[in-house]
Amino acid sequence: MNLENYIKARRQQKDILLMTHIVLGYPSFDDSLRLVETMVKAGVDLMELQIPFSEPMADGPVIMKASQESLENGATLERCFETAEKICSEFDIPFLFMSYCNILHKYGFQPFAEKMKAIGIKGSIVPDIPPEDAQDYTAAMKQQQLDPIFLFAPNSSDARMKTIEKTGSGFIYCVARTGVTGSNTDFSEDISDYLRRSRAATDLPLAVGFGIKEKADIDAVKGFVDIAIIGTESIRVMDASGLEGVDRFIRSLA
Repeated sequence: MNLENYIKARRQQKDILLMTHIVLGYPSFDDSLRLVETMVKAGVDLMELQIPFSEPMADGPVIMKASQESLENGATLERCFETAEKICSEFDIPFLFMSYCNILHKYGFQPFAEKMKAIGIKGSIVPDIPPEDAQDYTAAMKQQQLDPIFLFAPNSSDARMKTIEKTGSGFIYCVARTGVTGSNTDFSEDISDYLRRSRAATDLPLAVGFGIKEKADIDAVKGFVDIAIIGTESIRVMDASGLEGVDRFIRSLA
């Protein structure tokens, strides 16, 4: 089942799905495996596996620190591939890679997509590849029947949303605000107009992220999107309270 169909089928059972985010190799690769297991058991529906990069332009200080520590501890692309393959073989939810264009470009878009397919990854989020420059990337992904996930932002025009919608597949990632991950987003403010514009621009499922920290945030976007994305906050919880804290946190959102 492809990613779009999985999301739509899962939505028949749940009002909104949860997607979480980890940085591979943080705090260690063994911890990454245990963190995935904890999150899946707690009820997560999809997960992003971030390949750490030295200049993560879309990430705030929490994820940036996790990426830097992973690299300092010896994370390599091959080790990330090995761990991702183990994760995909052990857990029965879709996993996506998240990283930056430099990594894919250096490895080669076609070999990278082939590796993803072999590992069992369903798609990827590469925030610094604009749709206008994505031809090689999207061609390699679609040849392997993988989904390139692109982003809407609050300042995206209706015309640009249409361009993005035609380029990507799987789902659309709606950034709740401009800036980097981890900063505060006030979901009590009305973002419904932006999400309605997003819905009008595409028939693909919609996900929203950047700043979701508690169930009230998820409740605020329920009915507008299909997926709530929790990234920075789950890393903060893990750092403060370990795996037991992550389990409690995810179950409080589900």
